[in-house]
Amino acid sequence: MTVNKTIAPAELVALDDFTGTHPLKVDLVYAQARHPENMFKTAIYRPDAKMWGHREMAAIILTAAELCFRETGWFFVVKDCLRTVEAQQLMTETEIVRAHPQWLEEPGRLLSPPGRGGHPRGMAVDISLVDKNGDDIDMGVPFDYLTEDRANNPAARNYTHFCDNEARNQRILYHRSILEKSMLQAAQAAGRELVPLPQEWWDFRFPHAYTSLFDPLRDADLPLEMRMTAL
Repeated sequence: MTVNKTIAPAELVALDDFTGTHPLKVDLVYAQARHPENMFKTAIYRPDAKMWGHREMAAIILTAAELCFRETGWFFVVKDCLRTVEAQQLMTETEIVRAHPQWLEEPGRLLSPPGRGGHPRGMAVDISLVDKNGDDIDMGVPFDYLTEDRANNPAARNYTHFCDNEARNQRILYHRSILEKSMLQAAQAAGRELVPLPQEWWDFRFPHAYTSLFDPLRDADLPLEMRMTAL
């Protein structure tokens, strides 16, 4: 019988602590009910929650942010990383997810059930880009863009025709390639395999074969000051 590894709180890194020393910003979308990118329209995380990530993922993010900045002058904006089991459960209970149960179903699942995936291990991260003025870099569609048409999804990495302006199409593809290249180069330097999620340009994670070796994190596993939800 295989016994999964437990992730200790000391193995988590607060990315908030690096915003003053790295080309990195933190925007914990699901902590704000009125955040324009919070598709759940309710606060999933506590208002004072931090952006925690497993130390192996955090190291890759920081290196990748430096690589991206060196090439473009753009900043990483981290939208989500550790998503505890309780947070995942709260998401499934929101009105929008109840209205779209298929989002939790295979194939093409858009949300992981509680305890599944890289996020509840701090081993998946969602990232966008901004320029030096804080303006969003055009990625075609925003973070957490969802569509009913899974066969024609402009958030997918293999999507190429965002509009009739071919110059803009090429700019978007270039912007996405910069983010992906930075993350993959940083992962390679760290000796880790990284999976850019095919259907979401913003999502990067360790392979399932690796993340499944670890137990998911619950808020009860963490000290009070590190917990993501109020549950």
